[in-house]
Amino acid sequence: MSPSGALIAILPCNDLNASERFYNRLGFARPDSERPAPGEPDTYRMLSNGKGGYLHLTDAVAGWLTPGRNPFGLYLYLESVDAAAREFQQSPEDKPWGMYEFAISDPDETLVRVGWPIPLRTGAQ
Repeated sequence: MSPSGALIAILPCNDLNASERFYNRLGFARPDSERPAPGEPDTYRMLSNGKGGYLHLTDAVAGWLTPGRNPFGLYLYLESVDAAAREFQQSPEDKPWGMYEFAISDPDETLVRVGWPIPLRTGAQ
């Protein structure tokens, strides 16, 4: 993959540790090489899923993310929708816009949709 033209979301978070644990459950991790030395600030996290997906987490400005009023949303294209849905005890379904998906909220109530195009699903007609 060439980095030219790549777009990576930088997501503000009230609790970086809680958010990182949430996105770990979706397959995103931070390599040890990206962790700061002990005693150094750890206010920016660069996560990847090893499949071309990247997500950066940063500390939110105090008071910026209010419960019930988070305007952010992410869409994760993931072939293994069913496995991810089981991890979050969700039931994916076919949507009229052609995606097999489910939706969850992260610790800061960012909307996270996880889906895969219906025609590309294994066994789809």
